[in-house]
This record gives sequence, structure tokens and C-alpha cells, in this order.
Amino acid sequence: MSLTPRRPLSPDTPPLPAPPPPAQKQTPAASLDVFTGDPNFMTSLARGLIVIQAFTQQNPQMTISQLSVRTGLSRAAVRRCLYTLTKLGFAGAEDGSRYSLRPRMLTLSHTYTASNTLSSAAQPILERMSAALRESFSVATLDGDDIVYVARTTVNRVMAVDLHIGSRLPAYCTSMGRILLAYLTPEQIEAYLARVNLVPHTTRTVVSVEKLRMLLRNVRRNGYALCDQEYEVGLRSLAVPVLAPNGRAVATINLSGSAPRISALEMQTRFLPHLRNAASELAVFLR
Repeated sequence: MSLTPRRPLSPDTPPLPAPPPPAQKQTPAASLDVFTGDPNFMTSLARGLIVIQAFTQQNPQMTISQLSVRTGLSRAAVRRCLYTLTKLGFAGAEDGSRYSLRPRMLTLSHTYTASNTLSSAAQPILERMSAALRESFSVATLDGDDIVYVARTTVNRVMAVDLHIGSRLPAYCTSMGRILLAYLTPEQIEAYLARVNLVPHTTRTVVSVEKLRMLLRNVRRNGYALCDQEYEVGLRSLAVPVLAPNGRAVATINLSGSAPRISALEMQTRFLPHLRNAASELAVFLR
């Protein structure tokens, strides 16, 4: 079969547009640009907090160069932050080059949990439920596009990741996250759906914006969210809202269990009433 030769481009033919450059992931330091010119904003404090948050369970020790790459801050800025944190006892480097956070950092989280009404009130409620039902329960709030655990009890380790107070998970593929998203205003939900990157954590993860929008409507209508192995294979979870007097979901409480051990039906029939009672009890402290 003969192929028709392409007609050569004439001098007047405009060149094809160059492909757009790949999108650059915004660094934590770049997020501070919006505060440029604000005389009340302490940039040095913000940089220190960015350095602190760069340490994770996967990266507990890092050099100045590694922290500079992760944060987007200059090496000089990272060095000053680490110098200050080290002098105050919040960080240190055993070998002089690889820095890590120090136990004194726990005083900051303790201050939050001791002074936060929601966290201090939730913990005994969860412990009582865990003792009676022999299951793991958690309370979380929404922080940006993630949920943050503010109280938790663990009877049986049901997740591969070690969750604790302060742990963060994506909102879109967790039962607690869907509760907190579903009770946002319609405008807030649409803004979230427009910016979220729906990464498939398992083959069951919902990665369609339209399907997620429909699920959030169902969650709001039913008053609970059930996620079946969307964040981790083998993990099933059920969550309900903790409502303030104005109807806003200020937090959420959930049960996490092994999918082979607890069916979705058992979660809805046996455990949902307990979760709703606990949410009502916790809501009293918000009045």
C-alpha cells in the first residue's frame, strides 16, 4: 500500500505550538508567597514550622540539603531554623549532619490535647466504647484537604500505617473525610472538587469527581459514611458527624475494622447506633 507523501510546509505555515512545560509541584515555602507584604505575618516563624512539618515517619532524619529540597527553602534559611530549634531543644543532629526532632516536640502536641475541649472530651468516650465493643475508634477534624486525628483508641491494629493523634489522611477516600466534606457548604465542596487530586490508593478508590460528588450527597442525606477498602486493602470504616448547634460538622467519629472480620451490614446494624450515641455525647461539649 502506497502512502501519500506529506505536503511540505510553506513558509507561511505557522509552527506548531510548543508543548506546555510539566506542572511544577508547589513547595511548602511557595505557599508563603500569598502573605508577602503583610506586616503582621512572621515569615521566620512560618519557615520554622515548615521545617518541623517536613519530618515524617518515612523521613525522620534529614540533612540540611534534603530539608531544603523538601521545603523549598534555601539552605541558609533551613540552617537558621535548625539552629534555633536545636538551641531550644526541639531538634538535634547526633552525627552533626542528619537532623531529627527531639522528644521536647511532644510538649507542643500535649499542650493542644490538654487545652482542646474536643480532644480531651473525646478520648474517654472512645476508651469506653473500645472497652465495651473491643474495636478501634477515632475522632478527627478537617485541616485543609486532610483529616487530622485528635483522639484515638486502638484495640487491634487494623491498618498497615501506624495512626496516632496528629496523623493525617486524605479526606476523599476515608469515611471520616467524607463526613467532613459532605457537611461543607455547596460552594466549599465544589471548590474542593475542583482542586483535589484523586489518587487511587487501592483498586476500590473512587477517583471520579462526579462519583465523589454523588457519594457526598448520599453521606449528607444518610448521616453516615462507609468506606470499603478505598484507602487500604482489608480496611473497612464507618463514620458519623459530630454536629455543633448550628448544624456544622466540627468533627467526626469512626470505627475502623478488618473487612474480612466485620461486614458492611454488621457495621451499619450493630455499630452505627453506638457511633451516633457517642457523637451526640461529644456534641454536648461543643455547646
